[in-house]
Amino acid sequence: MSQPTVGEVSPNPLRAVRIEKVTLNIATGKSGEPLEKAKKVLNQLTNKTPTTKQAKKAIKDFGVRKGEPIAAVVTLRGKDAGEFLKRALEAVSNKVNESSFDHYGNFSFGIKEHIEIPGTRYVPELGIFGATIHVTLGRPGYRIRSRAIRPAKMGRNHYVSMEDAVRFMQNNFATNIGN
Repeated sequence: MSQPTVGEVSPNPLRAVRIEKVTLNIATGKSGEPLEKAKKVLNQLTNKTPTTKQAKKAIKDFGVRKGEPIAAVVTLRGKDAGEFLKRALEAVSNKVNESSFDHYGNFSFGIKEHIEIPGTRYVPELGIFGATIHVTLGRPGYRIRSRAIRPAKMGRNHYVSMEDAVRFMQNNFATNIGN
C-alpha cells in the first residue's frame, strides 16, 4: 500500500499537513521610536497586537544591551495565518528557495519592504521596514509533544518532512520552489 501524497485525500486524517502558525518578525536592532513604528506597521499588516523581543546578549559595537527590546513579532494561527501567507507569498512572486525549508516542515522567507504585501498602504510617518516570515507546518496530533499534562514522544514518521512541506506549498499555495 503506497502513502498518499500531501494534498490528496488521505485514508488517515492524522497524516494531513496543515499550517500551525505564521510568525511575522520585524527586527529594528534598537529600542525606542523605530521599534514603536515597527509595532504600528505589524498592527497595520495583521490587525493583531505585536509583542517585543529582547536582545539575548550585549553587542557593544552596535550599542545593544542585553535585555533591550529590539524586535516586534506577531504570531498568526488558523484562518488568519493562511490568508496572510497568501498575501505574503504574492509579495515574493510565489517563489521560495528550497534552502529555506528545514527537515521538520518549517520554512522562512524575507520581504525587503513591507509595502510589497498586497493591501498595504504606505504611511510616510512610519517609513518602510523589511520583515521575515516564519511558517510552521504540522499534522494533527503534534500537541502531544508540548502539552502540560503527560507530554509524550511522537513517532519519527509523523513529523512533516521537507518533501511533505514542499508538496504542501506547491499544491495549496501554487508556490514555485527554486534553488
